[in-house]
Order: sequence, then structure tokens, then C-alpha cells
Amino acid sequence: MTSLPRPTAELSADEARRIALRAQGFLGAPDRSGGVRGVLRHLGAVQLDTISVLARSHELIPYARLGAVGRRTVDDAYWTATPSADGGPGSPHAFEYWSHAACILPVEEWPHFAFRRRAYRARPHWNHELPAGTYEQVVKQLRTEGPLTATDLGGAKRTSEWWDWSGTKVAVERALMYGEVVCTERRGWKRVYDLAERAIPDALLHDELDDRECLRRLVRLAGRSLGVGTRADIADYHRLKGEQVDAVIADSGLVPVTVAGWGKPAWADPAALETPARGRHRTTLLSPFDSLIWERARTERIFGFTHRLEAYVPKPKRVYGYFAMPVLAGGRLVGRVDPARDGATLVAKQVTLDGPKAVPAVAQALLEAASWVGCTNVRVERVDAPDLRAPLAAELARSLA
Repeated sequence: MTSLPRPTAELSADEARRIALRAQGFLGAPDRSGGVRGVLRHLGAVQLDTISVLARSHELIPYARLGAVGRRTVDDAYWTATPSADGGPGSPHAFEYWSHAACILPVEEWPHFAFRRRAYRARPHWNHELPAGTYEQVVKQLRTEGPLTATDLGGAKRTSEWWDWSGTKVAVERALMYGEVVCTERRGWKRVYDLAERAIPDALLHDELDDRECLRRLVRLAGRSLGVGTRADIADYHRLKGEQVDAVIADSGLVPVTVAGWGKPAWADPAALETPARGRHRTTLLSPFDSLIWERARTERIFGFTHRLEAYVPKPKRVYGYFAMPVLAGGRLVGRVDPARDGATLVAKQVTLDGPKAVPAVAQALLEAASWVGCTNVRVERVDAPDLRAPLAAELARSLA
């Protein structure tokens, strides 16, 4: 086994937490000039998910960092291309592909996912049946008529079952994984497909980078977006294998560090070590799919906070609620809110508080989120600590008055 290089710095657990918060855009003044596109480039990936309670997760990510940016503005920033100088359609700013999960990615990272496209082309595929000629027909139809949704192409499902894809859907999803087709936007939550040769700028439309160069870039990006992380943290960011990280981390530009209490080797973005992580903290509700809390073991290690999405847990077994959103305040995770909407009222179906000091922060996070989604009132249905229900209600009433 190759010995690990000597750490270049020793960090306290608190320093590592602050570095992670700054790297994720939660410490210091937000970069409003960069807007939503700046957040996307900074994070490197924004996860998509079908669940929509307050809003969809890809909307919640920039909201958590920038504040009340308009929801239409968010989608436009991701998907609307900047017109070219000659008045043409211009180039997109993002594309959707498989990273940590299904994610919106900066378009300039297209070449660095060549390793994954090659892997998909080389491996056996799902048990989904692909009728002869369907793949070629889908590509031909997109070339003639695109951009199109799966429904436009001839149908997404054979039955109402979520898994029972039509041959057309199987074909276009396979073309997406291969890189011949790209998802250029979501329309009514349906993917809109187009030919990569039409949607990706010519300078980026290639698979010329070898696997090692792709992996080195993604490991470097993950380290930058995390600030500091273990091998597992870095691998999880773009869902790489541990051995893929091992193969390139020495020449990724990240530097080895030790973090008190972590018990595992770690690597940091050297730029994150140069300036003390100071500044204003955001107080906000976090999507359960926020990259700050993607990896459960990392969240527990940094924040002492156990995070689990319970949407797919049977209702009687849920502890915190269907879409419990962690509350970030003062650089700590201080509670959870399971939200819902009832007309113009934001409903906190269940609130979990980390003691009395969390009450003002949770109230602030609820009120800001309500205002963002156009609600004029907040109703709290259940508080895990009954003695904190009245203080929370009073804090909300003062602010709503």
C-alpha cells in the first residue's frame, strides 16, 4: 500500500466546518453578481428531484444561498441560452446528466464526463426492452423535429407504472447516457431532449479527454466545492469510485490535511486554506438534496446532525416528516421543518428544534421561505418539544404583526 503524503495543515473541527460552509456558499456575502449561474458554477452540480413541497430542489439550492431570487429567474438562469452576437440561438449554460444523481451541470464540464459516457456505452444495460430500430428512429426524429420530450417522441410509458418505459423512452434515455442526446431543460418536469451536436458548443463537444484527465478534473472540482473532505466525501460528490479518487488525487491540486476528530485522512482546496473562513452566516431552510448535506456521514461528522430523507419511509415510521428540511443558522444545523402549503399559508407540519436558542432562527427561516413562495401566513402544527411551541408561535406572531 502506498503511504499517504504528509499533511500540509492541521485543522480544528470548527475550522473545517467553516471552510465547508464557505465552499458551499453559506459563509460570507453571497455573490449576487454571479446569480444562479454563479451558484451552479461554484457548486459544480445541482441535484434534481421530482418532489416539490415549497419548490423543487434545484430552485431551493440558489434560494438557500442568495435569498429570494425569483423562481422563474432560477429556471431561466439554468436553461435559457445567451443569444449569440449574430442573433443566433446562442449556447446553453447548463445540461443535465448523471453526476451525484441526476444533476444540472455547467456546460463547460461536458468534456469531463466523457469517462462516464464511455462507461455507459461499454456496459450491459437495463432489462428494459429496446425494439430494433427504435434508437435510430429517435435520433432521426430529434434531428428533424427536436427539441422534444419523450411524449413528443411517441410516449414515455407503456402503462401507468413508473418503471414501465416505452421503447421510445428506453432509446432516448440510452442516447442521453451515451452523449448522443442531451437534456437541455425540464418542461413541466419532463426532460426536453436535443441532439448534443446541436445543443453543446462545438469547442466542448468532444470525448477527447482520457479517463484520468476527466477524473482529475472532477476530483479537483469536488475538493473545491467541499472545501475540505475525506476520500469518501470527495468520491461521493460526483459518485466516483474510491479507487478512481485514489488514482488521481495526488495530482489533482488538492492538498492533504488532518482535521481534529475526523479520524481519517482528508484533502483540502489550497485556496480554502489561504484565507480565514469568516463572514456572515446564512439562516435558511435547506433542501434535503442540498450538496452541503449530500453525504450523511459527512453531515454527522461536520455538524453532529443526522440527516435522512423520509419521503420513501412508511408514514408510521417517519421521525421528522416527509420532506424534513434542515435549518441552517449561525453555521450550525439547529432544527428541522417538514413543510406543506395550504393556499397562502406555509404549514410547518412538524418542527424539530435543537433547544430554545433555535427558536428565533427557525422562525426567521420559516418567514423568509413563506415570503419567497408567496405565502402571507405561517401555521405550525406540531413541535417536537411542547414547551417550545409557545415561544415559536410568539416569535412568528411578532414578525408577522
